[in-house]
Amino acid sequence: MNDYFRNKYYHELSVFTPENLLREARRQKQIDNCKIPDICILDPDGDLVEYLLGTNQAELNKCWACYHTKLYSVKHKEFEFGVVGCAVGSSFAVLVSEELFASGCQLLISVTSAGIINPPKNNSRFILIEQTIRDEGTSCHYLPPEEEASINKNLLAKLSKYYKVSPLSVESGTSWTTDAPFRETPSAIEFAKNKKAICVEMEAAALYAFAKAKNKNVICFAHLTNTMAQHEGDFEKGEEMGSLDTLELIYHTVRILLS
Repeated sequence: MNDYFRNKYYHELSVFTPENLLREARRQKQIDNCKIPDICILDPDGDLVEYLLGTNQAELNKCWACYHTKLYSVKHKEFEFGVVGCAVGSSFAVLVSEELFASGCQLLISVTSAGIINPPKNNSRFILIEQTIRDEGTSCHYLPPEEEASINKNLLAKLSKYYKVSPLSVESGTSWTTDAPFRETPSAIEFAKNKKAICVEMEAAALYAFAKAKNKNVICFAHLTNTMAQHEGDFEKGEEMGSLDTLELIYHTVRILLS
């Protein structure tokens, strides 16, 4: 391991903070210092955002001051949430997450598409990512490399209990997070298989490391949509590019946690 990652001073506060960045963004963009929804969604593929905009279910949130993304407010059944599309990859996802929590978010749910490594036991379409194989760089800035980047145990207990009896196609498991998707070599895939990873994606390890270091509520789901393009016809997500299933997953997750 590079010496730089051995000397990260994990308990030292950062000089550059999301609060200060957003202060300047609000000044430059003339945005009021107002609060975004308590519940926010990361949609790395952007399909959910596209669906919600196309069906007139989302409107631009005027409190969001991020330089790089747009936040949309959505009312779905009895809940309101914010959603950010196309925050793909560990570093971008965590940058946006830092800013979301600094802007008033209390619960963040990420639903990303993922490649299948070991088929899930119940052939589920979604995986509640319980723990991760850390094969990216961002998590190393939040947690020492030897520490586990995993979901908060209290969140896991509540959700696992529900999804075991739920009709939704969800089960929990391990994911391999990489920031180099086009370096998923046979040897790397075999390593992940031996570690019992169900899938490979690009954000969960960093998001969970951030959550653990900053004591934030973050939940990562993987939507199993592909076999890394090894077969023609891959990457099919279902009706409306998987948006209807994703909305149901988000709704039930929020309902259980807030009940």
